[in-house]
Amino acid sequence: MREAMAAADVGDEQRHEDPTVTALCERVATLLGKEQAIFLPSGTMCNQIALLVHCRPGDEILAAESSHVLTSEGAGAAALAGAFVRALPAYRGVFRATDLHAAIRPSGPKSPRTRLVVVEQTHNQGGGSVWPIDAIREVAASTRAAGLMLHMDGARLLNAEVASGVSARNHALPFDSVWLDLSKGLGCPVGALLAGDRPFIDAAWVWKHRLGGAMRQAGILAAAGLYALDHNVDRLAEDHDNALAFAERAAAIPGVRVDPYPVETNMVFLDVSGTGRSADDIAARLQASGIRIGVEGATRLRAVTHLDVTRADCLRAAEQLAAAVAGTS
Repeated sequence: MREAMAAADVGDEQRHEDPTVTALCERVATLLGKEQAIFLPSGTMCNQIALLVHCRPGDEILAAESSHVLTSEGAGAAALAGAFVRALPAYRGVFRATDLHAAIRPSGPKSPRTRLVVVEQTHNQGGGSVWPIDAIREVAASTRAAGLMLHMDGARLLNAEVASGVSARNHALPFDSVWLDLSKGLGCPVGALLAGDRPFIDAAWVWKHRLGGAMRQAGILAAAGLYALDHNVDRLAEDHDNALAFAERAAAIPGVRVDPYPVETNMVFLDVSGTGRSADDIAARLQASGIRIGVEGATRLRAVTHLDVTRADCLRAAEQLAAAVAGTS
């Protein structure tokens, strides 16, 4: 990947003169079945620009109660777009079309305008859960019937493709906008791409400049994305297998519970309330052993596998987790 970056043909990305960026945008647009795509520094910027294009101040956005746009983007919808996110009840991040339909407000001068529905694929806080294609189609049908817009937070869309066998294009087909992250399982140092129709991308370019997301010789970054799409998609299955192997061993540790279970992709959430130790304590003990794990709550931990984590690493991490719980590490 670094060799590809060093050899990249570059130009001025702001002027649409970087051939490597152009090639990446065209490839991702085709991959997702959209007219165009725009290269951005991060997935959060993809989400926020999509909200800014779709919404106006006072608009309401419907998303799962544990969605990234609600819990992990610094209230960007309110701060930037002047819109707000209304939480929908969801099982592992997947909400039902019936709950969506019930949440849509009738139009009137005293009510906010329900404008946008957001689906997160895979769903982070749902344990890396995959939205089933039938559930997507049902939600899309309800969204269209109500005259709303539909956006996919596709941070780990290719994980969903590999796990489900359903193409990213078919996952993305019902959506007005969708983005794909390069810096998660695909292993790139930076970047994400937001896709949609031509008018949407034209508007996204305006916000890209306003938010400081325009770049110059960005081909050195885009080259990493092209390399990842060529070499790092099919191997996502290894990450899923490694996560499952870690989860199975973690679940055998007294007081540790894998929740949610089963593990669908590359994320493992652990409930350690039964150990008598806090998540912070266990994470600190693991850190001392050279293992980093995310703290998601007082007794909740998150482990994520990726291309820099081997099966041996996962087995060692499970052993050290057992030691940390027992207080011997």
